[in-house]
Amino acid sequence: MTERDPSASRRTAVVVFAVGVTCALHIGKLPVAIPVLRDALSLTLVQAGFLLSLVQLAGMTLGLAVGLMADRLGPRRVMLTGLLLLSAGSAMGALAPGTPLLLLSRVVEGVGFLLAVLPAPGLLRRRVLHAPTLSRALGWWGAYMPLGTALALLMGGALMGQVGWRGAWVALSVLSLCSAVLLARSVAPDALSVAAKSLPAAAWGQRLKRTLAAPAPWWVALAFLLYSGQWLAVIGFLPTIYAQAGHVAAAVGGLSALAAGINMAGNIGAGRLLARGVRPGVLLAWGFGAMGLGSVIAFGASGHPVAQYLAVLVFSGVGGLIPGTLFSLAVVLAPGEDTVSTTVGWMQQFSALGQFTGPPLVAWVATQAGGWQSTWWVTGASSLLGLLLAGRLQAVWRRRT
Repeated sequence: MTERDPSASRRTAVVVFAVGVTCALHIGKLPVAIPVLRDALSLTLVQAGFLLSLVQLAGMTLGLAVGLMADRLGPRRVMLTGLLLLSAGSAMGALAPGTPLLLLSRVVEGVGFLLAVLPAPGLLRRRVLHAPTLSRALGWWGAYMPLGTALALLMGGALMGQVGWRGAWVALSVLSLCSAVLLARSVAPDALSVAAKSLPAAAWGQRLKRTLAAPAPWWVALAFLLYSGQWLAVIGFLPTIYAQAGHVAAAVGGLSALAAGINMAGNIGAGRLLARGVRPGVLLAWGFGAMGLGSVIAFGASGHPVAQYLAVLVFSGVGGLIPGTLFSLAVVLAPGEDTVSTTVGWMQQFSALGQFTGPPLVAWVATQAGGWQSTWWVTGASSLLGLLLAGRLQAVWRRRT
């Protein structure tokens, strides 16, 4: 039975998606652990911001290189290497005696995370040969991050209450090892193409040059930066904000998980709306507009907790239209068919840059202001710039289609 068979294709797609979700748990474990870590290791709020964002250091520096490496060595091989590194980084964090080694462990986790998830769409394209299943699988792939983050936020508090934060780190290390075994047993080894083996280094350079010389990949990448930085900053610090407000751990986990998980609705909805003919610029405008308005209410309407939380749900849920739309635009606006992966890698680098800079910047503003009430200036400015980029991307898309 091959991947052309619908049932075999579905099994492969489910395994790859499940691996992505387990990787996202390593991103989501930090927000719920920050209050515990601040007590255990005397973390400052800015250090906590860097713990949230350091996992993105590899992504913002190596996205293009990993994309090219996956094409050269095969996506399955690169993903397995990433899962092993992710496991090693989590184990290192569990043994960290203080903040410096914990920060370093997040860098290792970041490299593993990048290697494990960036090649996944390429692996799906190679192995899921049943076309309808492939379309659905690629649509769902965009939701692996909010689902994994939501699960970590929902269950992380209870797990850490039972085994402590170090025990939770060990548990996720073991889970990554199990994911590597599952992927190795469920997906056949990579068969490198003759073209990939023989492609000279100069050809890789030309591909990079063509991608970076075109304006569209830059607009897509910048839009992803503006989205990802503010989303992780708000969702990442949500447990800390609610814990400081005196909410019990169960409520903190549940409220934060729903805020992260609802992002899936926008991701999946974007693909359906685009298929029905809604213009990408309109979806981007809706997304950035909702994030801007939602953050203003969430951080500026003090004394109205219900309205603030509903604003967070709008911020995350409608904001989810942005990544789903940008992944589709990256495919359409790439300079050529042979530069699609390179364009996606470039977009991923800027996404990681946004996630690296967003949380520390918001934490710094909150520290300077003595509270979270002024942080909407950061998210609001990002959304305003995103609206400008939405118009630019719509114009470029109209010329290309």
